[in-house]
Amino acid sequence: MSRRWIQNPNRCADEYLDEIEDFIEFTRRHNPGATRIRCPCRRNNTLWEAIENVGFHLVRNGMIETYSIWNLHGEQLYHVSSSNAIRMDNVEPIVDPNDQVMDIIKDAFPFASTNINHEGEDDVPTPIDSAEFKQYEKQLKNANQELHPGYESFFVLTAIVKLMHRKIKYRMSNLCFDYFLGVFKRLLPTDNCLPKDHKHAQKVLNGLGLGYEKIHACKNNCMLFYKENETLDTCPICNESRFKMTSQNRTSNIPQKVMHYLPLKPRLQRLYMSTHIATDVRWHKEKRVDDDVMRHPTNGEARKEFDRTFPEFAADPRNVRLGLTTD
Repeated sequence: MSRRWIQNPNRCADEYLDEIEDFIEFTRRHNPGATRIRCPCRRNNTLWEAIENVGFHLVRNGMIETYSIWNLHGEQLYHVSSSNAIRMDNVEPIVDPNDQVMDIIKDAFPFASTNINHEGEDDVPTPIDSAEFKQYEKQLKNANQELHPGYESFFVLTAIVKLMHRKIKYRMSNLCFDYFLGVFKRLLPTDNCLPKDHKHAQKVLNGLGLGYEKIHACKNNCMLFYKENETLDTCPICNESRFKMTSQNRTSNIPQKVMHYLPLKPRLQRLYMSTHIATDVRWHKEKRVDDDVMRHPTNGEARKEFDRTFPEFAADPRNVRLGLTTD
């Protein structure tokens, strides 16, 4: 039986979707009564998964290309040499940058993605804020939109993430980034969807919850124009103007100094939203071996004394001892 469809890069094609349905039907027929099977998608790499979720994973991630004989799902290996019987536990998962970006969206909008993936099940879905869901749909559109028609190697959101990563890694100024972004945009077909400058690229990433707040500051670093001082136009300490002066010696709306504030609370929440990081953050409670050797802050006497003083707080491994950690 020809299974070339497994290598089809267009996982939204009717042929591919039909073959996925045939695979699920084949699995149910050869594993009657089974509720969980090995998921042969590139990401799970034969991990056990609920059978109703496997089809979704295969569409999103694609099937492991070397898995042409479905021996883990009931297919018999008649007249097949050992060299052709693929051992899937030795198969290296193929990393697709577009799939990695989908993981970012899933981490940023865990409730939205969970409700979408389990639509139609008996469980009562978690209520979702309408604004959050609109942002989720917008990012999902960017993640599935081709950089230009017919080009599937990079989608819009994937390209933006890659370019912004290079900007930070090589310390490019916004002006330099705008120049190269313009060059890339001219090299692509005219109907491409690449943002025209850093400002528009940043707006897309802000929707993923990776943004920041701008807070005006005194030119001489005396204070921040924040909270009770937010409406002031001059610094009460040094009397320096909050805004720059124009050539006509008039006050403009451009602040003399701006502080970029990264809100802490959503970043702590993101640690537990990400399936890749959450287990590491709980490691100190769930997997650490307490052998009285100082390998981790948890082994320190200050941490132990804190836990003895606040046992209810210490009982939850997700709680972050922020003050103690930054002291």
